[in-house]
Amino acid sequence: KMKTNIICRLQVEGLHWWADASKYEPTMVYLESPHRHIFHIEVKKTVFHDDRDVEFIVFKRKIKKYLEDVYYDEQYDLCNFRNRSCEMLAKELLQEFDLSYCAVYEDNENGAEVYG
Repeated sequence: KMKTNIICRLQVEGLHWWADASKYEPTMVYLESPHRHIFHIEVKKTVFHDDRDVEFIVFKRKIKKYLEDVYYDEQYDLCNFRNRSCEMLAKELLQEFDLSYCAVYEDNENGAEVYG
Protein backbone atom coordinates (compact mmCIF):
# COMPACT_ATOMS: atom_id res chain seq x y z
CA LYS A 1 0.00 0.00 0.00
CA MET A 2 1.29 3.47 -0.86
CA LYS A 3 1.82 6.11 1.78
CA THR A 4 1.77 9.84 0.99
CA ASN A 5 3.39 12.68 2.93
CA ILE A 6 3.23 16.38 2.33
CA ILE A 7 6.60 18.08 2.72
CA CYS A 8 7.25 21.58 4.03
CA ARG A 9 10.58 23.37 4.28
CA LEU A 10 11.14 26.55 6.20
CA GLN A 11 13.88 28.66 7.73
CA VAL A 12 13.97 30.35 11.11
CA GLU A 13 16.64 32.68 12.43
CA GLY A 14 17.59 31.69 15.95
CA LEU A 15 20.07 31.47 18.78
CA HIS A 16 21.01 28.48 20.85
CA TRP A 17 23.92 27.10 22.87
CA TRP A 18 25.33 23.81 24.11
CA ALA A 19 26.32 24.21 27.75
CA ASP A 20 28.50 21.06 27.86
CA ALA A 21 30.20 21.35 24.46
CA SER A 22 33.76 21.58 25.80
CA LYS A 23 33.27 18.41 27.87
CA TYR A 24 32.98 16.49 24.61
CA GLU A 25 35.47 18.48 22.57
CA PRO A 26 37.58 21.24 24.19
CA THR A 27 37.97 23.16 20.93
CA MET A 28 34.19 23.60 20.77
CA VAL A 29 34.01 25.80 23.87
CA TYR A 30 32.55 28.64 21.77
CA LEU A 31 29.36 26.60 21.34
CA GLU A 32 28.67 27.13 25.04
CA SER A 33 27.80 30.79 24.35
CA PRO A 34 24.65 31.85 22.52
CA HIS A 35 25.32 31.79 18.78
CA ARG A 36 23.16 32.47 15.75
CA HIS A 37 22.10 30.11 12.99
CA ILE A 38 19.56 29.97 10.25
CA PHE A 39 17.72 26.81 11.24
CA HIS A 40 16.53 24.94 8.15
CA ILE A 41 13.59 22.70 8.91
CA GLU A 42 11.99 20.01 6.79
CA VAL A 43 8.82 18.27 7.94
CA LYS A 44 6.75 15.45 6.48
CA LYS A 45 3.18 14.74 7.46
CA THR A 46 1.14 11.77 6.33
CA VAL A 47 -2.00 12.56 4.36
CA PHE A 48 -4.79 10.18 3.44
CA HIS A 49 -6.05 11.39 0.09
CA ASP A 50 -4.76 13.28 -2.92
CA ASP A 51 -6.89 16.38 -2.49
CA ARG A 52 -4.69 18.01 0.09
CA ASP A 53 -6.34 17.15 3.40
CA VAL A 54 -3.51 19.27 4.83
CA GLU A 55 -2.68 22.31 2.69
CA PHE A 56 1.09 22.61 2.84
CA ILE A 57 1.39 26.41 2.59
CA VAL A 58 -0.99 26.81 5.53
CA PHE A 59 0.79 24.02 7.40
CA LYS A 60 4.18 25.65 6.89
CA ARG A 61 2.81 28.93 8.27
CA LYS A 62 1.43 27.11 11.33
CA ILE A 63 4.83 25.62 12.11
CA LYS A 64 6.59 28.96 11.70
CA LYS A 65 3.98 30.71 13.87
CA TYR A 66 4.35 28.04 16.55
CA LEU A 67 8.12 28.53 16.70
CA GLU A 68 7.75 32.31 16.86
CA ASP A 69 5.01 32.13 19.51
CA VAL A 70 7.04 29.80 21.72
CA TYR A 71 10.59 31.05 21.13
CA TYR A 72 10.56 34.64 19.84
CA ASP A 73 12.88 36.82 21.94
CA GLU A 74 12.19 40.53 21.61
CA GLN A 75 15.63 41.47 22.96
CA TYR A 76 17.36 39.76 20.03
CA ASP A 77 14.51 40.01 17.48
CA LEU A 78 14.73 36.31 16.63
CA CYS A 79 13.90 32.92 18.09
CA ASN A 80 15.89 32.02 21.17
CA PHE A 81 15.98 28.24 21.36
CA ARG A 82 18.24 28.49 24.42
CA ASN A 83 19.88 25.12 25.15
CA ARG A 84 17.78 23.17 22.64
CA SER A 85 19.65 21.10 20.09
CA CYS A 86 18.54 20.27 16.56
CA GLU A 87 17.48 16.86 17.87
CA MET A 88 15.34 18.41 20.60
CA LEU A 89 13.65 20.83 18.21
CA ALA A 90 12.95 18.07 15.69
CA LYS A 91 11.36 15.86 18.38
CA GLU A 92 9.27 18.77 19.66
CA LEU A 93 7.92 19.56 16.19
CA LEU A 94 7.33 15.88 15.45
CA GLN A 95 5.13 15.57 18.52
CA GLU A 96 3.44 18.98 18.30
CA PHE A 97 2.35 18.51 14.67
CA ASP A 98 1.97 14.71 14.52
CA LEU A 99 4.66 14.46 11.84
CA SER A 100 6.09 11.35 10.23
CA TYR A 101 9.51 13.03 9.87
CA CYS A 102 11.33 16.17 10.94
CA ALA A 103 14.85 17.36 10.21
CA VAL A 104 16.48 20.47 11.68
CA TYR A 105 19.78 21.76 10.29
CA GLU A 106 22.07 24.55 11.42
CA ASP A 107 22.75 26.79 8.41
CA ASN A 108 21.59 23.96 6.12
CA GLU A 109 24.81 22.16 6.95
CA ASN A 110 24.69 19.89 10.02
CA GLY A 111 21.63 18.68 11.85
CA ALA A 112 19.41 15.86 12.97
CA GLU A 113 16.40 13.97 11.72
CA VAL A 114 13.69 12.21 13.68
CA TYR A 115 11.08 9.75 12.40
CA GLY A 116 7.62 9.28 13.90
